[in-house]
Amino acid sequence: MQHIELQQVTVTFPQPGGGELRAVDGFELKVEKGEFVTIVGPSGCGKTTLLSIVDGLVRPSSGQVLINGALVMGPSPDRALVFQEFALLPWRTVVDNVMLGLELQKKYTKAQMKEKVDHYIQMVGLQGFEKHYPHQLSGGMRQRVGIARALAVNPEILLMDEPFAALDAQTREIMSVELQRIWEQDKKTVLFVTHSIDEAVYLADRIVVMSGRPGRVKEMIPVNLGRPRGLSIKDEPDFVRLRRHIWDLLEKEVQRQVGGKEMK
Repeated sequence: MQHIELQQVTVTFPQPGGGELRAVDGFELKVEKGEFVTIVGPSGCGKTTLLSIVDGLVRPSSGQVLINGALVMGPSPDRALVFQEFALLPWRTVVDNVMLGLELQKKYTKAQMKEKVDHYIQMVGLQGFEKHYPHQLSGGMRQRVGIARALAVNPEILLMDEPFAALDAQTREIMSVELQRIWEQDKKTVLFVTHSIDEAVYLADRIVVMSGRPGRVKEMIPVNLGRPRGLSIKDEPDFVRLRRHIWDLLEKEVQRQVGGKEMK
């Protein structure tokens, strides 16, 4: 049984002047338990919409999503979403932000919540910053808080929507290394949306390349690179080959969208 399965998922949105916009068309994907899958595609191809559908926040116009064989009907604690924006509550400290999901679940004692929060704060490397507020943290540290908050509720599936896009280039690379380290510890199933080809290849077991709108699966690419991966892997021939191949696919989709001729 697949951990996540999207079956012929199509999403349409009504247009202000009438008619409808088809954002995603017949999208199919099967994800194994513990697999790290990245999704890349041109802007507007429905990547974020697909994460929202898997999370249960958006219902597909047709098709269906299954988690462990059960139909997704809405949000559930077995899934957690990490946003591009840090989405932290500014009046809460690091500890209190990480604890938020556990408080909402209302099934743990204060001592149990504290133990879990301490564990995930340590996992993301924020020891010593427990009492800091978001405005006292760097962008990378704030995103670590968001990841810790998602992990603290112990979801089976982690959905990540361009979580490092707002960070500077150096911090973004550091966070990619840290995310790989965190993922190696408990092997959550991850769906990770990104515009960065390097990020997609570095993190993934498989890469889904989407077409321009309406979003379809253009190609599914296995990443047969060893783990754990250091940043030096980006200079290796296999990495460079994958990067070039994905760029060629996306370049053709962008040109198709703007009405230009595809490069041969």
